[in-house]
Amino acid sequence: MKTIYITEQFKDDWNRVLNHIANLFYEDSVIKFTKDGSDMSISFTHAIDEQFTITTAAKLIVDGQEYTSDYSIGYATEGTEKEQNIRMKRALSHVMLDVLEQYTGMTQQWGILTGVRPTKLYHKYRKAGLPEEEIFAVLKKDFRLSDAKISLMKEIVARQLQIIPDLDEIGQEISIYIGVPFCPTMCAYCTFPAYAIQSNRKAGRVEKFIDGLHIELREMGKWLTEKNMRITSIYWGGGTPTSIEAEEMDALYQTMFDSFPNKESIREITVEAGRPDTITPEKIEVLKKWGIDRISVNPQSYTQETLKAIGRHHTVQETVDKFWLSRNMGMNNINMDLIIGLPNEGIEEFKHSLEESAKMQPESLTVHTLSFKRASEMTRNKDKYKVADRDTVAEMMQMASNWTKENGYVPYYLYRQKNILGNLENVGYCKPGEESIYNIVIMEEVQTILGIGCGASSKFVHPVTGKITQFHNPKDPAAYIMTFEDAIKKKIDILNELYS
Repeated sequence: MKTIYITEQFKDDWNRVLNHIANLFYEDSVIKFTKDGSDMSISFTHAIDEQFTITTAAKLIVDGQEYTSDYSIGYATEGTEKEQNIRMKRALSHVMLDVLEQYTGMTQQWGILTGVRPTKLYHKYRKAGLPEEEIFAVLKKDFRLSDAKISLMKEIVARQLQIIPDLDEIGQEISIYIGVPFCPTMCAYCTFPAYAIQSNRKAGRVEKFIDGLHIELREMGKWLTEKNMRITSIYWGGGTPTSIEAEEMDALYQTMFDSFPNKESIREITVEAGRPDTITPEKIEVLKKWGIDRISVNPQSYTQETLKAIGRHHTVQETVDKFWLSRNMGMNNINMDLIIGLPNEGIEEFKHSLEESAKMQPESLTVHTLSFKRASEMTRNKDKYKVADRDTVAEMMQMASNWTKENGYVPYYLYRQKNILGNLENVGYCKPGEESIYNIVIMEEVQTILGIGCGASSKFVHPVTGKITQFHNPKDPAAYIMTFEDAIKKKIDILNELYS
């Protein structure tokens, strides 16, 4: 843990932002106030003049050495109090990042951005009418992004607009996420709703959950039908929705198609079959019956020791076998996930995973960088898991970028997470034309995502203002069973207010 002292007392939310910047350089850093300075302290000056120009400066003193930075930015209007607060935090982050980069010799490719959705910022400037060269200049000067990351964002935004030409108007439609919270086992890095299916089936919770999910699908379908709402995309996630039996899947899809309106206008349906040990010929036949051919078969790694270490109880060969089973039975759009930085993996192991991926050529490959999520087993027992250093994960990410270009893939969405190794990102690559519409709309927050099922989060996006309201169904199956009827009522109230 690294303690950085600042010589001025800021508001709590300003300190949190500075802490986020410090965490880019030091794991689990702490920001503390001191009047007297210390072995490592930063002093700031900040002001705003009558022309709405913000000026900030920072001086870092470490063991008698000084590192300084200053920055100013002008605005056309005074802005609201909230906007002024955001502007000042951004300006303080700018100079803090600069002095820490000087001292450590590290360059943060994502600059001061610590949020999840960088491309959303690019879209914001695009929709405001800024030409590409101005967007590039703003991201570089005011957010300190590297040329490479700005170019990646530009490429992804262009791809998104190509696959969804009506992206800016799609807020009049809605997408749906359906959560099934069961998996064969819990992965060590995971914080999604994922409960061991066998023990929950023995306790009767699987059947009761499915009964509740049928009711929620029908009730939400009634509202969608009354409003004649068009559905853009549907995503079955979890957990692993193929953990349940084939006949249970079939019945749920029957309810979904019976309940939802405008089925002919649905652009995409995805079923997350990420755990290969849940895929069977019977389940694939059910998917085919309902015209669903977009699934995930996720290896995460092609090293057996890694799978064991992270709690995945299938074999590497099972991943390969289930991919080809799915492909040969008619699944024409298969996504696979790889994770950079898994325990005890380095360049050679990741190279092997890319070589194995090349043999299968899935329609899309999502490359994640390991993130130490707060509630995961891996975070709770961090000393038990040895992961790659910053330079190694950066090299692996570059390997992924090179490999995808060589194999005809293009990047089409990205997102970032807190505590992500190397301050990197997660990138979705695909063969041109095989982009996931759902992945785009949820990352860019351009329309309402209605969450149905256990652990499903609803993100209500106002179709005119873009204001976001969130509602979360319970993660635990037992809690969901007890409360799903109340959740239905609350979500319908929000929807009625949003689309009145």
